[in-house]
Amino acid sequence: MLTRREVLLVPVAVAAGRAAYAQNAEPGKMLLSIHQNTSRGAGFQGSLEGWARAGIRYVELNDGLLQTFLESNSLAAAGRVLIDNGLTPVCGVIGGADMWIPGPERAASLDRFRLRCEQYRTLGLNRVYTPSGTRRAVTADDFAETPRCIREVGDIAQEFELTAMIEFIRTSTHLSTLTSALATIREADHPHVSPMLDFFHFWSGLSKFQDLDLLRNGELQHCHFQDLLDTPRELIDNDSRLIPGDGIAPVGNILRKLKERGFIGALSVELFRAEYVEGDPYEVALEIKQKCEAVMEQAGVL
Repeated sequence: MLTRREVLLVPVAVAAGRAAYAQNAEPGKMLLSIHQNTSRGAGFQGSLEGWARAGIRYVELNDGLLQTFLESNSLAAAGRVLIDNGLTPVCGVIGGADMWIPGPERAASLDRFRLRCEQYRTLGLNRVYTPSGTRRAVTADDFAETPRCIREVGDIAQEFELTAMIEFIRTSTHLSTLTSALATIREADHPHVSPMLDFFHFWSGLSKFQDLDLLRNGELQHCHFQDLLDTPRELIDNDSRLIPGDGIAPVGNILRKLKERGFIGALSVELFRAEYVEGDPYEVALEIKQKCEAVMEQAGVL
């Protein structure tokens, strides 16, 4: 648990970032963000400082990088990094197996989820997400229990005034498509749980472009923004993620469809290739900003 002193030391302006995010999200427009996975080699502070120098204003936080930073710094110091660099955190990842499904790792994952929700809420976030990962075979009974698990996560998120989002993963044995994610989220019907869309998992997996028409107006809360390497589908892995505009995915058409479906929010670039992860965060962010803004402008969402 955070101490009262630690909470009070976190700059008030961080919480104001929640309002800034809402104010800058205009109808028909989207905000460019970068996920800390993209520059995780530079650490929590190094990635944020490098991106800020490149003109990035919206960021997505990695809970592992935050935890490493907190081993020798306070949560207040993490808040000051954001404020001093003029950054607004738009989302944060919370890792954990079996979050959305019954399983042996779920209790530990829920404990971690609660802790991260408290930390992220203090840093001014209003959205968090957890991938649909599990390490075991999944049965029809597991799918039947998924709405209950979703509601349990939603109750924790609600305590901290956060929206929890499910990221469907193309290789997952549980919730690997947009259609499955939407069906279970709607069945759970929790006001603090929403879908999110990762362009890579969507376009390289089993989902279809027309599945985007299933989205209700404003239902989508957040996006991970990537292009796809021109490679046999059997060889696709995380190294197949490219900066939007550099690959073969119809990113412009997807953006226009999301605009049509009422999406207002952040497009967060999440990459795993070594040249980005281990590269200079400033140089990486400059390249991302230039290419993504061109794609967004062409699609009419910038």
